[in-house]
Amino acid sequence: MSTVKEQKFEPLAMKRELYQLIINGERADSHSGETYATINPATGEEIARVSKASIEDAERAVQAARDAFNNAKWRRSPVNKRSRTLNKIASIMRSRFNELVELEILDTGKSLAAAQGQVMQAIEDFEFYAGAIVSHRGAVNSMPGAFQNITEKEPVGVCAQIIPWNYPLMMAAWKIAPAIAVGCSVVVKPASLTPLTAIVLGEICIEAGVPAGVVNILPGAGSEIGNYLVEHPKVDKVAFTGSTPIGKDIMAKASQTLKRVTLELGGKSPNIVFDDADIDAAVDGSLFGIFYNSGQSCEARSRLYVHENVYGEFMEKFIAKTKKLTLGNPFEAGTHVGAIISRYQLEVIDGYVKSALADGAVAETGGREATVEGYEQGYWYEPTILTNVNHGMKAVREEIFGPVVVVMKFSDEKEAIKLANDSEYGLGSAIWTKDYGRATRVSKQIQAGIVMVNCPFSAFPGTPFGGYKQSGFGRELSIETLDLYTETKSIISYYGPKPLNPLGV
Repeated sequence: MSTVKEQKFEPLAMKRELYQLIINGERADSHSGETYATINPATGEEIARVSKASIEDAERAVQAARDAFNNAKWRRSPVNKRSRTLNKIASIMRSRFNELVELEILDTGKSLAAAQGQVMQAIEDFEFYAGAIVSHRGAVNSMPGAFQNITEKEPVGVCAQIIPWNYPLMMAAWKIAPAIAVGCSVVVKPASLTPLTAIVLGEICIEAGVPAGVVNILPGAGSEIGNYLVEHPKVDKVAFTGSTPIGKDIMAKASQTLKRVTLELGGKSPNIVFDDADIDAAVDGSLFGIFYNSGQSCEARSRLYVHENVYGEFMEKFIAKTKKLTLGNPFEAGTHVGAIISRYQLEVIDGYVKSALADGAVAETGGREATVEGYEQGYWYEPTILTNVNHGMKAVREEIFGPVVVVMKFSDEKEAIKLANDSEYGLGSAIWTKDYGRATRVSKQIQAGIVMVNCPFSAFPGTPFGGYKQSGFGRELSIETLDLYTETKSIISYYGPKPLNPLGV
């Protein structure tokens, strides 16, 4: 077990002891009266109590969302009014930036830098869609003769949005912002492990002037509340971010009522370093690609392929820098890698590593739980690099969702593409090369929704985010997302001087 010395963690300031449901514009206790503890992964200690939604609460929330949609106060409000409201949400979030960062760190154990960047992007998501909705409209289409066709964009209705635990606030913003921008009502089911910032975001939406019932927040068990929402006949759309197996189950259940579905699922993203790459840039980008957010990212670049001509140089620098990464107090600016979300996830990660080692892999660094002084009850794992691996190993084929990267050599461009595409997933990918032609060729052949060229970042407001194959379908964070929350209505009109008599009777 490794030890990283760090000062005692001290929470900054808790705002309340109980976080409640948000239903029909009001805070509410669970119908059952049940609450549960949300835990700080860095310390293993309770942060606060959270009301645990019941089926009765889910029914109330769906009905509130349906009533809000049917009364049309929000969906038929002028688009500029909805735009101003989204900007106001962003403004309130900015004024409460430090509180949101604090809650996100306490609830997830992630580093200060990670939380700050994610809260800022959540704010910018609302600002982006406040602008995007203004130009999102139908069209007038030319037709032969005295006919005119216009199309209108209408909100799809009530949307169930199921949020993962790895980016609680940012993923909530990714889903809520485009949905309410077009006039939908939403029932949001945050991950039971990390509900705090989603609850606060729901409160901020109400404070900003979003009408009662348009945004509802239901913390609770996904197996109960999530399934209920997916199967509910008054829910028109489901948007889910999470694992591929659960995504498949949601798709099957939603098919019974023909709900629209958006799925952003798992990944096992390749990271390709060619022999003409800027090696230092590739090392730094690869560090970020796998160890950012403690590797708990769907598009984490967890399969690293390095050209044989630069393998030695790259690995020497990559291993050395990995060993310099700091684990510790998530509120300290110098902390690079935060905690793992739960004891269960820690054991999952360790199980994959032990399986790979048993199959002959070599841990160049890491490969075990970390002990951080002052945080002995928290959940920590050493940044881990595995070599001597092959595509038959579970650790190479399956999503680990932790700070673990597998590394292999390749000899030429054709082999790199073959290795990169040898996966059931297709979410993210990265290419490091100074050759623009190669970057273009490889980008076009990679089977993934996102390709990062000489860049470690996968998502900005306005850039489509989503995957191929079993990484799901639909795109978030972009203009295209608005279409996922709308129906297109086609209206054909005749304006000729004589009445039509097509049957000639």
